[in-house]
Amino acid sequence: MRILKSSFAVVERRAEHAVKYFYTHLFWNNPGIRELFPAAAPDMERQRDRLFAALTHVIAHIDDETLIPYLRDLGRDHRKFLARPEHYDAVGASLLAALAEASGPAWTPVVEEAWSAAYRAIADLMTAGAAASQDPPWWDAEVVRHLRYGTDIGVLTLRPHLPLPYLPGQYVSVSCARVPTTWRTYSLGNAPRADHTVDLHVSRIEGGRLSTALVQDVAPGEVLRLGAAGGRVTLRHEGRPATFIAAGTGWAPVRAMLEELMARPPGHDVRLFVVARDGAHLYDRPLIDSYADRHPWLAVTYITPAPGRHRNEATGRLATALGNRGLWPDQDVYLSGPPQFIDETAALLRDLGALPGRIFRDAVPAASGAGHVRPVGFGEWFLNRPDPHWHDPGGRDPRR
Repeated sequence: MRILKSSFAVVERRAEHAVKYFYTHLFWNNPGIRELFPAAAPDMERQRDRLFAALTHVIAHIDDETLIPYLRDLGRDHRKFLARPEHYDAVGASLLAALAEASGPAWTPVVEEAWSAAYRAIADLMTAGAAASQDPPWWDAEVVRHLRYGTDIGVLTLRPHLPLPYLPGQYVSVSCARVPTTWRTYSLGNAPRADHTVDLHVSRIEGGRLSTALVQDVAPGEVLRLGAAGGRVTLRHEGRPATFIAAGTGWAPVRAMLEELMARPPGHDVRLFVVARDGAHLYDRPLIDSYADRHPWLAVTYITPAPGRHRNEATGRLATALGNRGLWPDQDVYLSGPPQFIDETAALLRDLGALPGRIFRDAVPAASGAGHVRPVGFGEWFLNRPDPHWHDPGGRDPRR
């Protein structure tokens, strides 16, 4: 493991070159694979960013015992990209070639042997997970309702042709015929229903082809593809007080978990903090208010900047509100929002006394360079499970 980490530290210095070399090598030697990737240049540029973010994540967690079940699940999920066993061989050959190119003299026979063994172990786990799965590669789902909130937020109600198994708080990857070969993840905004319909909460990102299509163009009657549900931010029924902190469309998984609680009312207090860049983006406020009116165990606090102030002021207001809350060691805390928001809020909660093992969040790997990106394509065999993200038209969103 030490060899992999020290070797990757060398590659990181030439990250952009390594990733471009990987895709050039992969497509040149395996031209049939190219059709599995997005055709648009901006999408492929983001694909390259996601690949290196994913590599960074797997190296950082190479000693983590959760990596094995995660990779098995990942192999199951990659069937939706039409990944076959021979593709893993092609990806492995191109990965080693790219690492060798970026490493220069640091690429020794010992380093090559370590990377070859590591990749083979990962590929074996993924192919085993794919072979063992009895789920379909994806679920076709008809759009039965499309609600718009302003120009940038849409809530799509879908009816899968087969029941989609999931837990409240999880997300699915989504593909649309309008933007072929592109998959992005969105949270499911409801607990399971008797009619098996699900809601997707989507924020349109400037320049984001899939998010724009889903919010502005997709109409009832169209069919989307949904990948298997994923994510570990699901309810722990331990009888402890619970706090939910949601930013923007990160409200979707929190809404699903609250619906689960309403069906099984808790014997403890529940506090909800809803954060938005301005009041106009509290798009589900009437529903949230109705929840608070009907359920005395639920208390709601809205966090927005003061009128005319920068949206970052909301973070400061949240810090003050959380500091006044108290009793954090006794709480289960569920975080949902953009990576930086989650990172900062989790650090603040730990400073306030919340136990790290009771702060529940989905991890997103940091990208090289500014911002965060989410690995989503076939080449990202180290795909990391993403967070739901809030709506931030001024920032860089990994769902683009």
